[in-house]
Amino acid sequence: MAGGNRKRGGVRRRGVTTAKVAVGLVAALVLAAAGYGWASLHGLVSGLRVSQALAGEATSSNGDTNILVMGLDSRLDENGNPLPRSIYDALHAGDQQDGGYNANVLMLLHVPGDGSKATSISIPRDDYVDLAGCPDEQCKGKIKQAYGLAFDARARQLAAQGVTDPAQREQQAREAGRKAEIDTVRQFLGGVPIDHFVEVTLVAFFQIAQVVQPITVCVDEDTQDSYSGADFHRGPQQIDAQQAVAFVRQRRDYVHPSLNFTDLDRERRQQAFIASLAYQLKQAGTFADPAKLQGILNVAEQNTAVDQGLDLLGLARQASSLTSGNVTFVTLPIDHFGKDPAGEDVNIVDLARVRATVAHLLGTPVAPAAYRSAPVTVDVVDAAGRDGLARQVEQALSGRGYNTGSTTTDTRHLARSVIYYGSGESAAAAAIAAALGGLPAEPDADVPAGHVRVVLGTAFALPATPSPSSTAPAPGDSADPLPALTGGGIPCVK
Repeated sequence: MAGGNRKRGGVRRRGVTTAKVAVGLVAALVLAAAGYGWASLHGLVSGLRVSQALAGEATSSNGDTNILVMGLDSRLDENGNPLPRSIYDALHAGDQQDGGYNANVLMLLHVPGDGSKATSISIPRDDYVDLAGCPDEQCKGKIKQAYGLAFDARARQLAAQGVTDPAQREQQAREAGRKAEIDTVRQFLGGVPIDHFVEVTLVAFFQIAQVVQPITVCVDEDTQDSYSGADFHRGPQQIDAQQAVAFVRQRRDYVHPSLNFTDLDRERRQQAFIASLAYQLKQAGTFADPAKLQGILNVAEQNTAVDQGLDLLGLARQASSLTSGNVTFVTLPIDHFGKDPAGEDVNIVDLARVRATVAHLLGTPVAPAAYRSAPVTVDVVDAAGRDGLARQVEQALSGRGYNTGSTTTDTRHLARSVIYYGSGESAAAAAIAAALGGLPAEPDADVPAGHVRVVLGTAFALPATPSPSSTAPAPGDSADPLPALTGGGIPCVK
């Protein structure tokens, strides 16, 4: 009799464990895959991948967990092979000839250790930022590009080294891409710890949707988009997996041009779909349905890459409340829409404002006011070889209230611009970095107390002080921040 009780208890524990793992995976995968879906087709991963990209990195304190969710712009599988034709047809997103390796969806999920409400922070893919480590010798670009640039550089290096196995070359190049993207996001957000990451593909989203379909969504107005295949009517409606892909990919409507879709609206579509799906999973009792649980787990095993330290049960304990709506969705602010030096559309950001917003959302000790200018002394080193550049920067910063220090010329020509700061000057360095167009800021024990050293590389361009007319968005291109969206229901969106 005792043996029978132990057996039943063992079976029950296994079922509970499976459910908890699924809760954690869905919390991450729903955020990852659904949020990423608008980008473009992704690869069908042959199995769960464990990455070393976060090895040795600092972690959050107080039991908090920060999970970076990345979705790639590749139409290939994890080994670099094309997907089945049926998948391309269903996703309405081109084929293996399209796309690249941009991280077209970036979300930071912050789960507080005290069990309070979680926050999902969407990072617009076209934010124009400093790329950590200058991947492929490009130091500034859209934040999504860090992955693809590092991937390309590593792939060429491996080919030159004689690595002929395509799968090995693909995975090593992806590891380089993951690290570059994670480092760039961490730097952009002001050095916040990233404890874990989940990398997913659009096909993962599609397959999850197939498991849980039909899915209810809601739109404010009738809308159509032949590019994504979207065709939705006003109000709530049930959609299948293929329509779900169109819902999260939609970024235009030429039939109803007054809707004025922008990238920010796509961010909101992603968030609304995640909130709706999480709510429906909870309402439908999906986590008590063994068949659907297994389907979700199969998707996770086939179509994700995660860091080596990800504890699925630990994540499940923290993240299970997400399916009850205990999460707020926030989109980071942009200053205005603009162009990069190559003429491509980008989001111009106020770095100090972004970092202050993140600090507030994550409850870090750095208050937004700390990013205001402080009376430190600024030393400028010209490593660009351009006469007068250091003096121009000194004058620009003195006009913002900083003390003028030394100006020197480095005999080397460096591509990368960077700001170095000593103990206690991280906030001042962040403000100066923002004033100079979003340069990276790094600690350096050799910088004297009360000083910040600015090193100007060959790619540096002194940003002009924008006038009210130049920063105003063009008609129909509003850069107003999206209001926060709270989970726990089915929100109606554009």
